[in-house]
Amino acid sequence: MQENNPAPSPEPGSVAAGASGQEDRNQRYWFHILAQNTPAARNLHAAKLVDKAWQQGDRVCVVCDTMQHAEELDDLLWNFSPDAFIPHSVVPDSATTCSDPVGILLHPPAPEDWDTVIILSATLPADANRFKRLALVAHNDPNVLNQARSHFKQLRALGIEPRVHDQRKRG
Repeated sequence: MQENNPAPSPEPGSVAAGASGQEDRNQRYWFHILAQNTPAARNLHAAKLVDKAWQQGDRVCVVCDTMQHAEELDDLLWNFSPDAFIPHSVVPDSATTCSDPVGILLHPPAPEDWDTVIILSATLPADANRFKRLALVAHNDPNVLNQARSHFKQLRALGIEPRVHDQRKRG
């Protein structure tokens, strides 16, 4: 699916009017494939999604694999907007409670704790079908794209057809 708008889309919380139950469910799962091939571009896209969801009142988490990646996102969110602060914290393990509306997690998120989940990790949570909204972000790197294909297959196995936003197809 092509988009003409460079902003991350669709907006968290948006659902097609008059859609069936399955279509409503699929509207909550998005796959963003970036034209850029850098981790920095992937982090920036995730930060834009975080900001949009948080501005709409969602509790948002981003799932990472390493503390280094979490710290990169932490720095990016601290400096994301010169006139706004996105309240967030790094959550290293499931025993640590996140009181901020945005969490950068190094463990699988609990579906009941988060409205929007953004996956940047190599592992898709086993209960991904239980999240209110889920966004997967991949940059145009062969290893990351293979990981994204694996996530896509896992979602399909859970009965989810995520909406794909492939920015590589833009003119």
